[in-house]
Amino acid sequence: MTSVVIAGAGLAGVACAHKLASAGVDVVLIDRNDYHQFQPLLYQVATSQLPAEDVARPLAAIFAKHPNVRLIQSEIVDIDFRSRSLTTGEGETVTGHYLVLAAGACANFFGTPGAAEHSFPLYSIVDAERLRLHVRSMLETRSGPLDVVVTGGGPTGVETAGAFAELFSALRTMEHAGGAADVYLVNHGDALLAPFSERSHKYAFEKLTEHGVKVKLGVGVSKIEAASVHLSDGTVLATQTAVWAGGESASPVAHECGVAPGHGGRIDVMADLTVDGYWGVYAIGDVANIHDGEGKTLPQLGSVAQQSGVWAAENIIREITDEDRKPFHYKDKGIMAMIGRGAAIAEVGAHRHHIQGPVACAAWLGVHAALLSGAHSKVDAFMSWAWDYMDRDHAALVECHGDPKRIAWEDDKKPTLSTVRPPR
Repeated sequence: MTSVVIAGAGLAGVACAHKLASAGVDVVLIDRNDYHQFQPLLYQVATSQLPAEDVARPLAAIFAKHPNVRLIQSEIVDIDFRSRSLTTGEGETVTGHYLVLAAGACANFFGTPGAAEHSFPLYSIVDAERLRLHVRSMLETRSGPLDVVVTGGGPTGVETAGAFAELFSALRTMEHAGGAADVYLVNHGDALLAPFSERSHKYAFEKLTEHGVKVKLGVGVSKIEAASVHLSDGTVLATQTAVWAGGESASPVAHECGVAPGHGGRIDVMADLTVDGYWGVYAIGDVANIHDGEGKTLPQLGSVAQQSGVWAAENIIREITDEDRKPFHYKDKGIMAMIGRGAAIAEVGAHRHHIQGPVACAAWLGVHAALLSGAHSKVDAFMSWAWDYMDRDHAALVECHGDPKRIAWEDDKKPTLSTVRPPR
């Protein structure tokens, strides 16, 4: 029986495993966590809009109907493309007829002094929960400057800055001390949301400013210390909450494969998502440089990851049935960012039709519901929560009185996750 080993259970890995398992192929899925996390909603966890458990789902639940999927929770310490095998932290060597690398990405600090030690990246549930608990502690103890400094003007930075600004604004209306905090967004480039159009750059800047965010463009972060962020123009911002959204690189495991990494430390792949020179080896999602067929590298988006996972699975199935592999064709759903309740930007389709405001919010919800459908069967619960989120602010109440609002997942009433929280 043909077997496929998949390294990584993000959007790409889960999509690939699900497609293969549904076709009757034996799959071994390996990840350091026993759950699948939905990265686009991490900023909601960090700003107290959602509990960590609601942006994760146990892998055992996702594949409950697929006994041909073997799940291994472990770190990957070595990987060999030639033998299509990998070694776990427990010393087990797992080999397949095919190997799919879907190890995702991690923060890229670009050598900025102190960034790794003193900033809060947002690339995992543990990252998001760590940031949430830190902010809550700061608001409770008032032991230092409450201001938040977000580095990076991409979607993660814009969404995070907007969410924190709304949180602090709501705290001001409650006459809570946290309302005195400011939010800074620092971006090395001259525009927010660089891949978007000029119209979107302007809208994002205006909406963030309207929400109270102090946007600093054309300036970089030169150093981060425990209680301050130093900017390249000599400005020093007093803060103990520096959020890093300044870029990402491929997971470190990509450097252990014996293949020279391409841009961003990612693995360059062929048009059919295989790794050149290694039969039966695929790389998908954020760990790979995937091209659009016209020489351009596709961005690290959830839709790219999910579609590449399905496509790699289909190509493997084609090989098993003695058919030719097909070049990956990405169905471009556009790019989008949520700036706050009622404020969003979406540039839809290959021609990037611009929409903004409530209509863009609806588009954002639709795309994210589609991405979630591979991990949660009760997607309407997400939609119900999301519309409620658009209408009212729960985060300020959370910081003062309780826990983040849950999504009522009918298929996840009692999630069983080993841990999604950082040590306190």
